[in-house]
Formats: sequence, structure tokens, C-alpha cells
Amino acid sequence: MRYPEADQVVLVMDNLNTHTITSLYETFPPAQARRLAERLDIHYTPKHGSWLNIADIELSALNSQCLDRRIPDLKSMQREVAAWEAARNNRGAPVHWRFTTDDARIKLARLYPKL
Repeated sequence: MRYPEADQVVLVMDNLNTHTITSLYETFPPAQARRLAERLDIHYTPKHGSWLNIADIELSALNSQCLDRRIPDLKSMQREVAAWEAARNNRGAPVHWRFTTDDARIKLARLYPKL
């Protein structure tokens, strides 16, 4: 177990229909599944959550701008990530969505009412 000393583990999951507590009971013996379920604080992402895309963009930027080289030890990596994070937050890097409302009206025309 990764966090044996933690009283509770926050788990962020998408809304996929297989991502439920019952999955624990399908995978583990009942006593172990119950013990795990009681420790989980589950937060489901919004079904159409663009914030998840933003998180993915940020992790990609972190990887390509900061972690794209060998870093000798954990302390150095923590320092590097903290410096990158501070610079990125100070810069206020916005997300530029390429999928516009006009694009949505074309691509998702079947969802829009016919007038």
C-alpha cells in the first residue's frame, strides 16, 4: 500500500461507469475492499470538465519545460519544480482554446435545435 499511514486518501476520478466503490469489491476480498473504501474520499470530475484538460496541459508543460532532463536527486527536482511553478504562476499563462463556439456549432450541429 502506498500510503499506509494516511487516515484518508483523496482520489479524483472521472465519471467512467466502472469507476465506483463496487469495483473494489470485485477486485479484493470483502473485508479488504471495505477497509479501502472507508479510507477513500472520492471526488468525481465534472462530466464535461475542461479543467481536466487544463491540468493535462499544465503537466505537459511541466514535463517539456522543466523535467525534460536528468535531475540528480529529489531535492533538486523539488527546487526546480517550485521555481518553474512560481515563474509560470507569475506569468499567468492562459489557456488558449482552439475549439471555438463556431467550431462547436459545426461539429456538434446534431445537438443544436433546428430553427
